[in-house]
Amino acid sequence: MTVASQVKQTLEGLKSVRGTLRIYSAQEQKEEAKTAFNEALEVTGSVICDLEKRVQVLELQEPQYKGN
Repeated sequence: MTVASQVKQTLEGLKSVRGTLRIYSAQEQKEEAKTAFNEALEVTGSVICDLEKRVQVLELQEPQYKGN
C-alpha cells in the first residue's frame, strides 16, 4: 500500500468519524456532552482539512496517485 493510499484511507476514516460525531452531538441531551462532541467535531474537521491538503500535495508530486 502506498503512502498516498494510506493517507486517503485515513481521510475516509476520519470523515466517517466526523459523521458519527455529528449524530452523537445531535442526539445528546446533556449540554456538557454536546459541547464535547462539538469540540471533537472542530478538531476532526481541522485534521480532515490538513489531510486533504496533504493529498493534494501528494497527487501533485506523484500524478500516478491522483484519483486512487
